Amino acid sequence: MRLISTCYIGDIMMKFKDNIDLQMVVCRNGLLVVRDDPKGLEFPWGPKPFAEVVAGPLLRNNRQTTDSSSLEGHYVGVYFSAHWCPPCRSLTRVLVESYRTIKESGQKFEIVFVSADRSEESFKQYFSEMPWLAVPYSDEARRSRLNRLYGIQGIPTLILLDAEGHMITRQGRVEVLNDPECRLFPWHPRPVLELSESNAVQLHEGPCLVLFVDAEEEGELEPAKELIQPIAEKLMAKYKAKEEETPLLFFVAGEDDMSDSLRDYTNLPEAAPLLTILDMSARAKYVRDVEEITPAVVEQFVSDFLAEKLKPDPI
Repeated sequence: MRLISTCYIGDIMMKFKDNIDLQMVVCRNGLLVVRDDPKGLEFPWGPKPFAEVVAGPLLRNNRQTTDSSSLEGHYVGVYFSAHWCPPCRSLTRVLVESYRTIKESGQKFEIVFVSADRSEESFKQYFSEMPWLAVPYSDEARRSRLNRLYGIQGIPTLILLDAEGHMITRQGRVEVLNDPECRLFPWHPRPVLELSESNAVQLHEGPCLVLFVDAEEEGELEPAKELIQPIAEKLMAKYKAKEEETPLLFFVAGEDDMSDSLRDYTNLPEAAPLLTILDMSARAKYVRDVEEITPAVVEQFVSDFLAEKLKPDPI
């Protein structure tokens, strides 16, 4: 009963017999785990490689099938989408052009559609617009496992994987919309982003460090980016070595409508420069309002946050 209770909280934690003090999260989305594997046949539900989870036949919209092994050696976009979702349909139209551009450039690239449609008929209608592959709609278990593997919370979501099946970015949607000519493909994460309307959705993906500065013209944000970039790069490298996602995204924000809206929504002071960490999902903010922001100040702020030494204020 204890295990089931933990599952429904959303994280499943296992304590190994040989080391009673060691605890680690082996799986998230525990509710889906229990629903999909009620007999515990896949226990302890640790993460599996993409190739294993996607294994099986994949459809083409000409009704032919191919085995998932055909994805080997390719960059892969895992596309979670549905016909009933207007933002999904808008993204699909752009993504079709991006897909063709990348393929025509000679890159080994494939997309796998994982449907969240409400009927097979809707799936077929939507998939007929797509030139790539799809998990069969009837294979609900495999679709669910892929959702679970990447912790999908909403659609559309486009995950980009490298040729070994390792995640490049969860932000394929943002990258496709910001790079219609696909010049930056395969869209490796950049350490620091300039906050904009198109990438503001990432503020809801997890905790984000946002450095607000007094800058209105193009190029005026560069000194702020240069200040925090080494710290962001160091953190990314640390977690990449552990094959984990970085726990903090980094942004710089100037003086514009997007920044003003974010300040208003989170009730931040008007000071600039202003160093913050915003955790939208937890409705929490952390503010370091100091006269001079130096690399040492930023690094200590990040270190204290990751060590859970900071006291949050509500958003």
